[in-house]
Amino acid sequence: MKRFCVIAMREKQEILQAASKIKNYLEEQGCTCFLNAGYVKRKNISGDIQCAIVLGGDGTLLQAARELAQTTIKLIGVNFGKLGFLAEVEKDDIVKTLDCLIRDEFTIEKRMLLNGRVVRNGTVVMENVALNDIVINRSNIMRVMQLKIWINGMKLSEYSADGIIVSTPTGSTAYSMSAGGPIVKPSARLIVITPICPHTLNTRSIILDAEDVIEIQAYSKRKYDNDIRKVFFDGDENIELEEGDQVMIECSRLETEIIKLRSRSFLEILGKKMGANEGTEAEKNS
Repeated sequence: MKRFCVIAMREKQEILQAASKIKNYLEEQGCTCFLNAGYVKRKNISGDIQCAIVLGGDGTLLQAARELAQTTIKLIGVNFGKLGFLAEVEKDDIVKTLDCLIRDEFTIEKRMLLNGRVVRNGTVVMENVALNDIVINRSNIMRVMQLKIWINGMKLSEYSADGIIVSTPTGSTAYSMSAGGPIVKPSARLIVITPICPHTLNTRSIILDAEDVIEIQAYSKRKYDNDIRKVFFDGDENIELEEGDQVMIECSRLETEIIKLRSRSFLEILGKKMGANEGTEAEKNS
C-alpha cells in the first residue's frame, strides 16, 4: 500500500507527535499520507486512500469505522490507551508495522456491522451503523423501562430492564460483556441481545442469526416529565426516542475491514484482558 491517512485524537500531545512521525516516515518511503486530527469525517478523506492508521484506543477506531463504512479504506489501530481488542498494534511497534503495510505483509479480517433505524410514524428519522453495539437506555433518571422485542415480525419477549444492548461479535467484549453477555469470536456472524440489569431472575442473553431482523419498542408504564430514552450507536451517535418509536436493527450490508499483522490472536488478547496470564510465572517457578 502507498496511500495512507493517519487519524489521531488531538487531546493527547503524545498521539499528535506520533502521528507527525508516522506521516514523515511514510513520505520518506515514497508514500502519500494525510493527517486528520480529531474525529474523522468521510467528506475530508480522499477516495484513493487505501489504509487509515488510527491512533488512540478502541473508541477512536469505532468512530472511524462508522464514518468510513461506505468506503474501501482498511483500518488498523495503534493502541495508546489500555489493552484494546481493536487497536492491536502497540506504539513501540509502529515502524515495524508501517514497513509491513508498505510491503503488503498483512491479512484482512472482515467484521460485520449492525444497521439501526429509528422509525417514527412510519418515517425513518435516524439511520446509522455500529461496529460494536446499538444500545437503548435512559440518559437521565434511573427508572426501569419496558422493552418489547420482535424477531422477524414475531414477538419474542418483553423485558423490564434499565435498557438493552444489541451487539455484534466485535462488541461482545465491550458493554455486552459488562452486562453479562457471552464473549464471541469477532469473525463470527451473529447478533447478541443482552438486557441491562433486567428486573427478573430468568432473563439471559439471546443469540440470533446475522440474517434476523430485530424490532424494539421502549416505553414506560408511568409518565415522567424528565423521562428521556435514547438509542446510542457505539456509545457515541444518539437520538432521543419518542413514545411509539420503533428501533429496527439488522446486519448491515457494509463491513469493516481490519488489518491483522500477525501478532496477537483474539484468544491471546482475551486472556490478557481477563488476567488469565497473571499466575503464569508463578506456576513456572513452582
